[in-house]
Amino acid sequence: MEEETELELLQRYRRDRRVLLNFMLSGSLIKKVVLPPGAVSLDDVDLDQVSVDYVLNCFFDSFIRAIVGEMLELSEAIRDYHDSTEFPHMNNGGYTDEFFLVTNFEFSGSPPRRAPPPVPVVAPSPIISSLSKSDLDDESLSNSEPSIQDIPSNVELLRRRSISHAESFSSNQVKELTVDDIEDFEDADDMEEVESRRISRRMPNDASDLLPIGLIVPCKEKKKEKKSRLLKKLGRTKSEQSSTQPQPATGLVGLLETMRVQMEISEAMDIRARQGLLNALPGKVGKRMDALLVPLELLCCIARTEFPDKKAYIRWQKRQLNMLEEGLINHPVVGFGESGRKASEVRILLAKIEESEFLPAPTGELQRSECLKSLKDVAIPLAERPARGDLTGEVCHWADGYHLNVRLYEKLLLSVFDILDEGKLTEEVEETLELLKSTWRVLGITETLHYTCYTWVLFRQFVIMGEKGMLHHAIDQLKKIPLKEQRGPQERLHLKSLQSKLEGEAGSRSINFLQAFLEPIQKWADRQLGDYHLHFVEDSKMMEDMATVAMVSRRLLTEEPELGIESASINDQDQIDLFVTTSIKSAFARTVRAVDAMSETTHEHPLTLLAEEIKKLLKKETTFFVPVLSHWHPHVVFVSTSLLHKLYGMKLKPFLDGAEHLTEDVVSVFPAAHSLEQYMLGTLTSAFGEVAAETYCKRLARYQIETLSGTLVMRWVNAQLQRILSWVERAIQQEGLDWLKYELTMEKPFMEACL
Repeated sequence: MEEETELELLQRYRRDRRVLLNFMLSGSLIKKVVLPPGAVSLDDVDLDQVSVDYVLNCFFDSFIRAIVGEMLELSEAIRDYHDSTEFPHMNNGGYTDEFFLVTNFEFSGSPPRRAPPPVPVVAPSPIISSLSKSDLDDESLSNSEPSIQDIPSNVELLRRRSISHAESFSSNQVKELTVDDIEDFEDADDMEEVESRRISRRMPNDASDLLPIGLIVPCKEKKKEKKSRLLKKLGRTKSEQSSTQPQPATGLVGLLETMRVQMEISEAMDIRARQGLLNALPGKVGKRMDALLVPLELLCCIARTEFPDKKAYIRWQKRQLNMLEEGLINHPVVGFGESGRKASEVRILLAKIEESEFLPAPTGELQRSECLKSLKDVAIPLAERPARGDLTGEVCHWADGYHLNVRLYEKLLLSVFDILDEGKLTEEVEETLELLKSTWRVLGITETLHYTCYTWVLFRQFVIMGEKGMLHHAIDQLKKIPLKEQRGPQERLHLKSLQSKLEGEAGSRSINFLQAFLEPIQKWADRQLGDYHLHFVEDSKMMEDMATVAMVSRRLLTEEPELGIESASINDQDQIDLFVTTSIKSAFARTVRAVDAMSETTHEHPLTLLAEEIKKLLKKETTFFVPVLSHWHPHVVFVSTSLLHKLYGMKLKPFLDGAEHLTEDVVSVFPAAHSLEQYMLGTLTSAFGEVAAETYCKRLARYQIETLSGTLVMRWVNAQLQRILSWVERAIQQEGLDWLKYELTMEKPFMEACL
């Protein structure tokens, strides 16, 4: 665990270091950056080998002297980095008596015999040497060396001229910097790109992606990072937050601002998009906002000069081109027909626009403007192609494809989670959902689509964060999804038209909207319930919620024609039987392995220990899990009891077949097996009553312990009788021989006397 923590800290340190260097080198803080030989741009420079201290010293020196920009040679920064690796890492945290030697002391001879000179009590302050002449008055310049009385005023002057931390970057002290320490040094567009990639990585599309993978950020550090990012998105620093602030906007304006912050959209990007759309409207008199080709209008109305650097503009333009291609060409809801050739032309124009950014300035600008004009001539007719009785010019089919619309709406639904605590919903969740209804007409969202998407978003957040409250919200939304008979005819046709392909090992198959969202939820819940003894240890409430998710989603999917044939024969009771069977078999296998290890230490027979453990397992089953599963299967207690009886019987049968005599193992196993069977019968009796329990008990294949015990006891008694008889016969034979010998001894003297 310690090694993983060190790895995470190292990765975080390297990421923060590269973000800091990339910001300072690509921004306007430094007037000119001289690249090392062989490098064309900053992408060719390995930032891991650039000294952060050297770059910060260059920036801070220019900041102290009030110079806007200073030339920086990266070759010197790289040389400084490699030079610093030859010396030990110093953080001024050790004892003053400890020191390091650069030379080898073994070849330096004996130490000096005389004592070192005494340390002066008062040392001159080096602060004045770092200040320029313009910062000091005439009186201070008249003195060649400052006095002790002048030091506080000089320190105060330096503090006013420097940053708020009052700490010189030119000192030799090594200070670890993180993204939170330099939150004002980072470009909003860079942060937006990082966050867009982070959010896209948290957007799984199948059941296997529901499980969180990768490095896990500690909760405290993650919350601190999000808080600092939130303050920066709001456009204020920590010092400004503590001062007096204007009251936040209320009403619709305040709600839109809250959504912008929740979706982690920078204020600069929001202003650009608003201004671009406002600039596009004057030429579109009579058109609604939803009839605009939004990405194309933004590309035409937002200039490169509105971005802090070229790199940010290229990333933004790439996103708009991808959106245009995705919405207009890749997944259109209206077929192209004879316009198929125009679709290929659009792809060529998009590639040329992207290529123009890497051409020389005059040529690139000319190619971009010509391609944008040609793209508008080709793309607008494609977007306005009529369908379902629409008139040309009244609709804009650039983003009515199912895949893009659902992804956009899914992104909007993510704004309901608190940015500082993703396991909770915001206070304005109801107002946010009400506001999102205004996008239903543009994105083609219906009530069924909304509740399905919202259920998916909530359930995925529950899987990631593990918050039970999020699961309850997901269940509430899942129950609100209308059934097939509750939907209108137009909505049924609309849902039927939303198709996508799922690639798998067996090939690709076509699935509809509900399958795409509800199948991963159902499969994940089924995996949890397939081994509920492991995942819900004495947590019946969580198991009840998970069973509700599995059964409700299964009911919705059963109505679909693709799943209706194969799922019609499986009712709720059969599904519960499957959960019980798989979970008990898994729990029984784990119990057998534990008993085998236990018998080696206790020297007891495994079947005796297994009987006791099965009794505990059945007691846990009837106490915690049966009350939950009985909502869908009233006779589930018989299913679990009969299965445990059968599994133990399979282990017991070889022992019973081999038991021919009354041994110590038989004396140990038979009472344990008989006690377990009687406990199972008692469980059925208490669950169904004496009359109904007799019917269920007859369906059990009894162990016949009493019959086998009687047989073995009779064998033992007969064996003991045979042994006693053999003892008696042996005694009689011995006694007969002794009497004959006695008679012979008595007859011999009598014969001798007669003779």
